[in-house]
Amino acid sequence: MKSISRWLVTVLLLLCAITCVARDRSSQTTYVIANDDGLFTNSMSFFAAGGTVGAPALSFSADVSLIGRGIGGGFFGLPRINMLASPSAECVYASNAGTSDIAGVIIASGQLAGQFNPSPTDVGDASGVGILVSPSYVYAAYSSSNTIATFSVMPGCQLSFVDDVPAAGLNGGSIAGIALHGNILVVAYGDGSIESFNVANGVPISNGDAQNSSGFVASLGIDFPEGVDITQDGHYAVFGDSSIATKVEVSDISSGRLATTVLYTVSGVQRAVAPGVNSASIRLSPDQTMVFLGNSDGGSVSAAFFDNHTGKVSGGCTSPVLHGFYNPWAFAGAIITRDTTGNGGVLYVAEYGFVNSYIGILSIASNGSNCTLTESPASEVPDMLSNGLLSIAVYPPRSF
Repeated sequence: MKSISRWLVTVLLLLCAITCVARDRSSQTTYVIANDDGLFTNSMSFFAAGGTVGAPALSFSADVSLIGRGIGGGFFGLPRINMLASPSAECVYASNAGTSDIAGVIIASGQLAGQFNPSPTDVGDASGVGILVSPSYVYAAYSSSNTIATFSVMPGCQLSFVDDVPAAGLNGGSIAGIALHGNILVVAYGDGSIESFNVANGVPISNGDAQNSSGFVASLGIDFPEGVDITQDGHYAVFGDSSIATKVEVSDISSGRLATTVLYTVSGVQRAVAPGVNSASIRLSPDQTMVFLGNSDGGSVSAAFFDNHTGKVSGGCTSPVLHGFYNPWAFAGAIITRDTTGNGGVLYVAEYGFVNSYIGILSIASNGSNCTLTESPASEVPDMLSNGLLSIAVYPPRSF
């Protein structure tokens, strides 16, 4: 009996150690989580945040096989990995665009909960599959079939397919960016048009507000809203444009529908946002005082000041070209903040590479009228499992 008791004690101690590590992952450490978008077998990589105030850093922690296949590319502003916008989030979901399924991973343990299939007609192998998460549903936006699939959230990070609906741009485009707040789901189609859907009953229903953006009209069809974010109170949808100059468009959605967008650009009568090339990736700071923009083709990141009471955007700052741009990585993908309060403290940037991809790290400094974005000496962190990184998330997540 003594030997059995010792064995039980040993097992219990091991289980406690495992539980403590899992609890540390879910409640104490900040993680950057990447959808590696692997062409053969996709995976999800976890990187632990660390470093110092002047030199924030990331270190590889673990990877999880998602079994399905990615495509190693697609729209810059389409979120391929997401979780519930709450510190109590238990699951992180990522899309396998090459096989069109959704993978669920348990954050605390880093275990794959399963792969979940949509309708056979939902296909995302052209430009990716976007993911949005609400308390009751996961929405998957398919770029090839131009559909949005709805999955019910089940215990243990399981998903159950419910239905899908068509979603295509006015000018023939497919879904390039998506965002969700409460009962409104906003889509940018990458062809100059935008639309919103009501999700009060789960499955999206179009609000009948599909329209070309002001930037698309003003540019005679060469600027396209792509990335999109929504303010915490659901008053404004903010779009980052795929364009030569850095451009932002803002729509008042307080009525539950998209209003005509207001364009902010580096030229014209508006105050300059910031210099840059292709502002397709966008993210609001946790306190909503700033809008961050990934200059996808220019290898830099811009910041603009944002008034969440009026929806107005005003000029800010742009980082220097980030380390390694065009050698060894070529495009800036998703951007996301480390902190869940203030201006976010640190920005992480997905850096798309043809052999290996990387994650850039920048410190944010702002006094409300001037700002700087300074790349960390620990930046250009390799994601060895990705040769096409475009989407990253942070745990704990921002609260909206």
